[in-house]
Amino acid sequence: MGFRQYKFGAAGVGLMLGFSMCITLFGPSNDFRSGVSTWVGLDKQLSLGRVIGFSYEDPTVSGKGKPVTVILDKDPKTGATIDPPQRFYVYTAGTKFSPGVNHTELLGPGVEELSLQKGKIDQAEVSRGAVFTVSKGEFNGEEIDYIENVTATRGWDPQGTLTAAGDENSRYVGKGKTIYISEGCWWCHTLLPEQTQDWQIFGAPPFLGDFNGEMPTAFGSDRKAPDLLHVAARNSSREWMEMHFFNPRLVQPNSIMPRYDYLWGKVDADGNAIDFKKWRKEYTAYLHGESAYAPDVPEPAADSEVRALVDWILTSLK
Repeated sequence: MGFRQYKFGAAGVGLMLGFSMCITLFGPSNDFRSGVSTWVGLDKQLSLGRVIGFSYEDPTVSGKGKPVTVILDKDPKTGATIDPPQRFYVYTAGTKFSPGVNHTELLGPGVEELSLQKGKIDQAEVSRGAVFTVSKGEFNGEEIDYIENVTATRGWDPQGTLTAAGDENSRYVGKGKTIYISEGCWWCHTLLPEQTQDWQIFGAPPFLGDFNGEMPTAFGSDRKAPDLLHVAARNSSREWMEMHFFNPRLVQPNSIMPRYDYLWGKVDADGNAIDFKKWRKEYTAYLHGESAYAPDVPEPAADSEVRALVDWILTSLK
C-alpha cells in the first residue's frame, strides 16, 4: 500500500516537472508583441517613461527623468476647447521616450501602423522633447487607440504645454510609481486582481494589452493588503490618501501599514518646516483621549515624493 502511494506521488511530481519544462522550452516561442495595446497600456507606458526603477539615468531610484502627465481642456497653441479634457504626456528635452515609441513593434498590430502613419511618432526627437497623447483611429474597420506625437501633428511645444497646464493640472505619475516600487509597497499590495471573487471587491483583472511596454509591471508578491489596481475607482479622495500615507491609523485604526510621513520631506506646501515630533506628540494625546481631534496632516509641497505617489494612484489606478 505504501509503495503504491509513493508511486502515485512520484508520478505526480514527474508530471508537474514535465509541465514546467514545457513552459520553459515552448513558452518563450509565444510572441507577446502580437498582443494589441489597449488604452490602459498606452496610457501607462506614456505616463511612466522609458523604465521605472533602477537605471543609469536614475541610479538613486528617485523618479528623475520621467515625463509629466497633464490634463488639458484647451489647446495651448490655438486656445480651442478640448471637450472632454484629455491627457497629454510631456517629455521635456532629454527625457527618454517610452518603449512603445522607441520600439513600435511593442504596440501590436494596428496600433503600430496608426501610431506611425497618423501619429507620426517616428518624428519625435529626444533632444527636442515631445508631447504625446492617446488618440482613436480606424484600422481594418475596427476602432483602436494609438499614440499621437502632438508636437509633430499640432505643433505643441513641451515647455509651452507645461506652462499652459500649470501645476494644478500636472500629474507626476512616473515619479509616483517609482516611489511605489522603491518603498516596497508591492511586498504587501498587488496590482493584479484574480479571476475569482476579486471581481466583486477589487474590480476586473487586466488584459494582456494593458502591459505592452510597461517596465516593470510590479504585479506584487503577496496579498497582505488590498489589491490596488482599481483603488482610485473605489476612493478618489486626495485628502484621504494623504492622511493614509502620513499615518494609516488616522483613517484605519487597525491598519498594520507603516507610516510614510517622511515622504513629505522637510517643508509643507507653504514652505514651512514640518515639526514631526510635535505632530506625533499631539497624535499620542489624541489616542489617549486628551484631545478631541487628531492633528491636521501637513499639506504636501508640490515637489514632494508623497504628492507624486498620490498623483500616480489617483491618475493611473482607476
